[in-house]
Amino acid sequence: YYQEGPFRVYTNFGGEGSPFEGFDFGGFSDPFEIFEQFFGFQSPFSRGRRQHRRDVYETSLTFEEAVNGVKKDVVIKGDRKTIKIPAGVDEGMKIRFSDFDLLIHVKPHPYFRREGQDIYFGKEISYSLAVLGGVVEVPTINGTVKLKVRSGTQSGTTVKLRDQGIPYPQTYRKGDQYVVFKINTPSRVSSKAKRILEELEKEI
Repeated sequence: YYQEGPFRVYTNFGGEGSPFEGFDFGGFSDPFEIFEQFFGFQSPFSRGRRQHRRDVYETSLTFEEAVNGVKKDVVIKGDRKTIKIPAGVDEGMKIRFSDFDLLIHVKPHPYFRREGQDIYFGKEISYSLAVLGGVVEVPTINGTVKLKVRSGTQSGTTVKLRDQGIPYPQTYRKGDQYVVFKINTPSRVSSKAKRILEELEKEI
């Protein structure tokens, strides 16, 4: 045994192997694993246990590379390797390989906002278009699409474009894109426009 503060810790019971052989710890190999699982750090009494640490490397992707997948050159243990990264990965994801992990960082997009596999895009429309309705063009990760604006659209109205989002890694599923309309109210209007709006106000 050895002394750990006020505690006497026995390393074996007169023979080889673990002192906990024959005990049932509910799927854990010993009580130290239970301690680490529930308290999130290593038990102070497990200093003799061998810990296997995996090497973690990092790579940075553009938004488009994360969406579509890409092959990246990464230096692993001093050697440059080409690694295939699947479509749909996100910031903070780890890809596990046989003897190391690859931590993914994704640069933000200038106008797309990502939440999981869904994409959000804010589209400004004019006041007249919101009132009268019409058609606008909206960018997606798959190209530009035309979207109908219903008459009477309010600021904050959200339209879902099904399957226009980001692929789920290693599957055929995709997220959706959400278009959030924002009404662009002019800060200045001409006298003629003001009279028209006043007449419109009386009608509605």
